[in-house]
Amino acid sequence: MIFHVVTIFPDFFRAAFEQGVVGKARAAGLIEIRVHDLRDWTRDRHRTVDDRPFGGGEGMLLKAGPIFEAVESIWPERRAGEKIPGQKVILLSAQGARFHQARAQEFSKLSELLLICGRYEGVDERVAEHLVDEELSIGDFVLSGGELGAAVIIDATARLIAGVLGNENSAVAESFGEEGLLDCPQYTRPAEFRGWTVPEVLVGGNHEEIRKWRQRAAAEKTGRIRPDLLRSVGDKENAKRSDDEDPEQE
Repeated sequence: MIFHVVTIFPDFFRAAFEQGVVGKARAAGLIEIRVHDLRDWTRDRHRTVDDRPFGGGEGMLLKAGPIFEAVESIWPERRAGEKIPGQKVILLSAQGARFHQARAQEFSKLSELLLICGRYEGVDERVAEHLVDEELSIGDFVLSGGELGAAVIIDATARLIAGVLGNENSAVAESFGEEGLLDCPQYTRPAEFRGWTVPEVLVGGNHEEIRKWRQRAAAEKTGRIRPDLLRSVGDKENAKRSDDEDPEQE
């Protein structure tokens, strides 16, 4: 899979993509990350990418022109309005829909993902209206720019690509996995630390009992920390039961 990042701070990503899972995936040739400097598509000697908003207001906006030219240079088909299956253009913005694990799963099946890093007070709205496929945010807060968000999306997506994680089940049995719950509490040696002991079931060797305990513990932890996830899981189960019911039996 190929990730493209369009940014005015290309150096931001040098160390971020050389470490950990993403770094290993790049070295193994499982993913490719191409960072593009937005200023390469400017036409003035100052390499200007921003301007004041019409109607007044604080701050500056990223201009539409360089962004359109960058995307259409990377994917020439976009200039003619053609969209290639397996490719998506995402604008990182505080106004975007919230990114979550299910979106990472969807993105991991793409052949290419292009991320535009917003900056300053925002981006000319014509980019969102006529160029990108989606506008995304990594949370309900404002960052100085989309670079951190782009790094988060790449990391979350890359680890779901086949072969990136050493154990394919690692991405299933973790928080926000197939059941939509947080991961269960985990412990390692020593079995006793400062008087706090590991739950006895985990050292008893009964794998079925361990499985049941982990399932219960995951639900309890989710209810305590993220009760909204339990409601979401319940809504999905109710919807599935409704779909499975035979209307003629009602």
